[in-house]
Amino acid sequence: MSKRCVILSGGPYYAGATAADGDYVIACDLGYGHALKAGIRPDLVIGDFDSYRGTVDPALAVIPLPVAKDDTDTGYALRYALDRGFDDIVIHYALGARLDHTLANLQSAMAAAQSGASITLCGAAETVRLVSHGSLTFGVRRGQALSVLALTDVCRDVCIEGAAYPLRHAELRSDYPLGVSNQAEGDVTVSVGDGVLFVSLCEA
Repeated sequence: MSKRCVILSGGPYYAGATAADGDYVIACDLGYGHALKAGIRPDLVIGDFDSYRGTVDPALAVIPLPVAKDDTDTGYALRYALDRGFDDIVIHYALGARLDHTLANLQSAMAAAQSGASITLCGAAETVRLVSHGSLTFGVRRGQALSVLALTDVCRDVCIEGAAYPLRHAELRSDYPLGVSNQAEGDVTVSVGDGVLFVSLCEA
């Protein structure tokens, strides 16, 4: 049975982030401030607290991290979730603002996807799913902008169904954005035989 973990990262805040009953919620540094705004009670708070300087509910579990470290707070949270068997991970506030933080979140998420977990990253105007060695079907609205790009050097046997520009058993490379700015025509199925795909959905 799939176990879902919701991670609240420290990117730009947006309304609408939720966690369902039974989800395990980790707030990362400023993500705890976002949790307070969103009315989400985390199970765990982690971070070096260089961006959130308020108080943390003393009833909550906290893992303090050093400021000088190799991992990001979100990367640490991802590994923590994977080590505890969570295979469906949603990261809110993961996109936007600083490009380096967005790329760091994508790199950490790619490593998690390669381990077999289902990974979704959410921002204010965009949702990103990572697809590795298999297929995913997305329930989307007709007309949504769809981009499918290679995160690994090469993605082989890539198929896109349900889009204005379908793809059949193609090869995508990380140095050429062939799959950018497609358009959904209904539910979209994306599959890959080898590699990790970045699949972005946003309003056109």
